[in-house]
Amino acid sequence: MRRRDFFSLLGGAAAWPIAVRAQQPGVPVVGWLSSGTPTYSADSLAAFNRGLRDSGYFEGRNVTIEYRWAEFRYDRLPAIAADLVQRQVAVIATNGGSPSPLAARSATTTIPIVFVMGTDPVKAGLVASLNRPGGNLTGVSNLNIEVGPKRLQLLHELAPGRDIALLVNPADPNTENQLRELRGAARALGLEPQILYARAEADLEAVFAALAYGRPRALVIGTDPFLNGHGAQLAGLAARHAIPTMALFREFAAAGGLVSYGPNLADAYRYSGTYVGRIMKGEKPADLPVIQSTKFELVVNLKAARALGLTISREMLLVADEVIE
Repeated sequence: MRRRDFFSLLGGAAAWPIAVRAQQPGVPVVGWLSSGTPTYSADSLAAFNRGLRDSGYFEGRNVTIEYRWAEFRYDRLPAIAADLVQRQVAVIATNGGSPSPLAARSATTTIPIVFVMGTDPVKAGLVASLNRPGGNLTGVSNLNIEVGPKRLQLLHELAPGRDIALLVNPADPNTENQLRELRGAARALGLEPQILYARAEADLEAVFAALAYGRPRALVIGTDPFLNGHGAQLAGLAARHAIPTMALFREFAAAGGLVSYGPNLADAYRYSGTYVGRIMKGEKPADLPVIQSTKFELVVNLKAARALGLTISREMLLVADEVIE
């Protein structure tokens, strides 16, 4: 049930699964550059198209979208970004965290790029400032890494007395920054986190099997697109091995995971679509401020908590945006 709803204005060349339409003369082409898969991106893409429609653009009518998917193989991104540049798309919209805009920026300094990413784009070197990006990039920053310590603290409250483990993808360019934030937060709570790595599906089962032995632990899943894209699988593994686990997006808790804390991606990608529309109408990314999320959704799965033998405090239930019964 919904506790409160909010919207915040601040807040491989893999297979081409969608047939390429014949481009009509004068119809702009948007490049969709994703580090993930069509399944992973479905909800984000639907929200992106709503933003385009808000700006007066309808796919197949007065705008064409060229799709490129890295399928979580980040090493494919430079080649497929370069392909979009070679096709001279009007704008590149990126999906799937920081790997995509970093690859797009390396491929072009002239074609506008609109990103949705989970860290500070100034620190990542993508824009000069949030208010005046100054180059060919702008978009939405969800600050997922910056709120990592809050996610760890929430899990520690839900599963007291357990050591903390952190699961990250070593291929993600933000891994070191993320670990720095989370290690500091863990040590402030008197914990020494165990670091675990996964970059492919085959690694996930081994991670949870290892956690099932030794001292009881709770797990924080990192913000990497590959890990977030396997939320349902991770929720199933967490339930099977009885590991209290925190992930970033609601989909994890909805699939049976214990808890999630993160931004509303539908809002972020709708804003992204709106920005792409504004750029196609003549505005410059250098003049469009980066939209920064300041609100995050806490989703708690009571059924998962009961299966784990955990009691959720009344205070946490009251502040949760959604409680899944």
